[in-house]
Amino acid sequence: MIPLLLRSSIRYLLRHPWQLGLSILGVALGVAVVVAIDIANGSARRAFTISTETVTGRATHEVIGGSDGIDERLYGRIEDPAIKAKAPVVEGYVSLPETNNFRGRPLRLLGIDPFAEAPFRGFSTGGQSSGMGSFELLLSKPGSVILSDSTAHSLAVTSGGTLDVRVSGHPVRLYVVGLVTPSDEASRRALDGLLICDISTGQEVLNMVGRLSRIDLIADQPAVDRQRTLLPPNAEIITPQARTATTAQLTRAFETNLTALSLLALVVGMFLIYNTITFSIVQRRVIFGTLRCVGVTRRQIFLVIMLEAGLVGATGALLGVLLGIVLGRGLVGFVTRTINDLYFVVTVRGIFVAPQTLAKGFGLGLLATLAAAAVPANEATRTPPRAVLRRSSGEERVRHAVPRLLAAGCALFAAGALLLALPTRSLVVSFAALFCFVVGSSLLTPAVTVLLMRLARPLLGRLFGLLGRMAARDVVAALSRTSVAIAALMVAVSVSVGVAIMIGSFRQTVVSWLETSLQADVYISPPGLAANRVDATLDPSVVDEVKRLPGVAAVSSYRGMITGSTVGQIQLLGLDLAPQGEASYRFVAGDAATIWKAWRAGEAIVSEPFAYRYGIPAHGGIVRLRTDKGEHAFAVAGIFYDYASEQGAVLLPMPTFRAWYNDDRLSSIALYAAPGQDVDRLVEAVRARAGGKQELFIRSNAGLRQATLDVFDRTFAITSVLQILATTIAFVGILSALMALQLERTRELGVMRANGLTPRQVWGVVLGQTGLMGLTAGLLSLPVGVLVATVLVYVINRRSFGWTLDLVIGLRIFVEAMVLALTAALLGGLYPALRMGRTPPAMALREE
Repeated sequence: MIPLLLRSSIRYLLRHPWQLGLSILGVALGVAVVVAIDIANGSARRAFTISTETVTGRATHEVIGGSDGIDERLYGRIEDPAIKAKAPVVEGYVSLPETNNFRGRPLRLLGIDPFAEAPFRGFSTGGQSSGMGSFELLLSKPGSVILSDSTAHSLAVTSGGTLDVRVSGHPVRLYVVGLVTPSDEASRRALDGLLICDISTGQEVLNMVGRLSRIDLIADQPAVDRQRTLLPPNAEIITPQARTATTAQLTRAFETNLTALSLLALVVGMFLIYNTITFSIVQRRVIFGTLRCVGVTRRQIFLVIMLEAGLVGATGALLGVLLGIVLGRGLVGFVTRTINDLYFVVTVRGIFVAPQTLAKGFGLGLLATLAAAAVPANEATRTPPRAVLRRSSGEERVRHAVPRLLAAGCALFAAGALLLALPTRSLVVSFAALFCFVVGSSLLTPAVTVLLMRLARPLLGRLFGLLGRMAARDVVAALSRTSVAIAALMVAVSVSVGVAIMIGSFRQTVVSWLETSLQADVYISPPGLAANRVDATLDPSVVDEVKRLPGVAAVSSYRGMITGSTVGQIQLLGLDLAPQGEASYRFVAGDAATIWKAWRAGEAIVSEPFAYRYGIPAHGGIVRLRTDKGEHAFAVAGIFYDYASEQGAVLLPMPTFRAWYNDDRLSSIALYAAPGQDVDRLVEAVRARAGGKQELFIRSNAGLRQATLDVFDRTFAITSVLQILATTIAFVGILSALMALQLERTRELGVMRANGLTPRQVWGVVLGQTGLMGLTAGLLSLPVGVLVATVLVYVINRRSFGWTLDLVIGLRIFVEAMVLALTAALLGGLYPALRMGRTPPAMALREE
């Protein structure tokens, strides 16, 4: 019996290729989004890990300092018979100039001692060098570097050539004395974008003469513990794994948010599968009823339906995995750019496809399909054979189930509220609550659809007569399929509304913050490799020249660095604020005058994300920093609003900063123009005065505001892509549902055509029904979208990044949502309307 059922099933699928194709496409798109996000995140993560492991090598421990590194004399003082090997390291990033075809590309510069390298990094002894590429040449020629042949090819340089780079805005010429040919693919990836030089060259290029970035050690724990007592106050010993984990931790919330959004796209695809399987069962209700009457068991029917679903799911999942690989190539650029803007420098030359990513995508697609198909399959087996032979019985069951679905939806809303009330910062719990709200709202859709159609039917009757009433009636008459299509479209549009409100609220909050924080007229900083990282410093002569410019009324100076603390590496800023600069900060609580007085007396102020992340109270808080004079506890005078970094920052007055840190450099300065001074002319004067000495970002108040918003828009570009993909899946779903629904009504419309219904009126009935479905989905998506936005803004964003945002809801978002829902529904109904209008009545009635 099973082989007969399988042949029947295969025959049915082959006779409905469009329905089969749309089902597979829905699964494929959902899986593709999940796989693509996983590939993009994994590629960036692996590129960072490989790059870090390359420069770390086989070191078991590292001696590190602050952002200024450690004194090179410490290297000679580290002596212990149990230390198997030690090596000094200088590392940093350089960038290609604007005139270069690869402008903006960061390159990692690694300064090493060739005589101490052999135990640590394989590239000092492994691989093959060409031409003058021996490591000994690094010692004999200043400014010389070695790089891999693949990197040289991508940069269009050869052995014996030159490479012009920029370091903190200063031009530097490097000489390529040799190329290394990696022995395997892993080594090639590891050396990609890496410039290897002698340690003295690294110190000169990176402006670290007399300093080291770190000292690598190969030693056992007792030897390391003995060395800790000999370290200066600003140094510590850590493991490479701890440093890598701390840096990778920065992007965890970002990756979690993207993964959750990708899973929402898969949820939308599940509605499509449910609708398709339901329709395939309804189409074959006579066949199933007949088979049940002649002895086919419920288990056999269920098994055949699930096998069909498994075939669709497996095919769609496999196609989705392949599509996800292609899509991942495009999304990795968005992810990498965001990481570079917000977290740390990472260069991704190619995608990394982990086997577990492919298995995860395939498994999710298959399981989602089987889960969505289980409900209609079970319903088909539970229905008595006589009832299966009647089309109306299925719709009767659905209408009777509406109250139960309503109760289940309310229960899911209650579960979501309880999850949000839990005293936790877990993002998994937060997104679970969000999924409860989204799925719960879909379960409310049938009840709301019935209510809205009852309200719309008399109004449509007065406006369009019988055809208007028919359109509203047909939506309810086929509730088993229309409600699922409406729910799928509603979920996609509501998520789009929620994310759009969240982004708009975030952007408006940032705009308001910029209007407050950007009080100066001109901002000057050297070009850095990340949008919000302070990894470059100003030339002191440029600072002196700019301060003496006529038309400058006041100057605020800033020095940023990464330093150690009891909670790990943090961003520290020393500020020399002009009186006007105090207006740039808004505090979460407390009197501003009192806070500023305590700050100028030597206390710290911290940003809101920092305080949230580390549990620092608004009053009586303490932050312990590792300074050049040892660990010191700074009292926290206040907490200020800041949206520049999710990691947060600690601010000290410049005299206090320099008293605890041996660093008199500046990262940026802000100029306040004298009354009557034209700001644009002041910008030009700064450019003229600094010209030829250092490449600088010299921006007016408005220019810096726009640059900041450009970074913001780049950050959320990938979110917008995910919105479009989710809506595309919903469109495929509603197209599948409407085609199935209208094609099932072929005979019904044939009867009406035989009784005088014109093709134009058929168009009116079909598009009227699809328009009502789109209108219903749009109306439902608005409150659900606001709910999604509320959770994103007040819960998920807060738990992810620690920011306080203002919820801003614009009318334009609602209008766009309604237009999107109506357009998707009407486009989905075009083909069914066209086909029904062209079908001759005799052909439609041939089975009557």
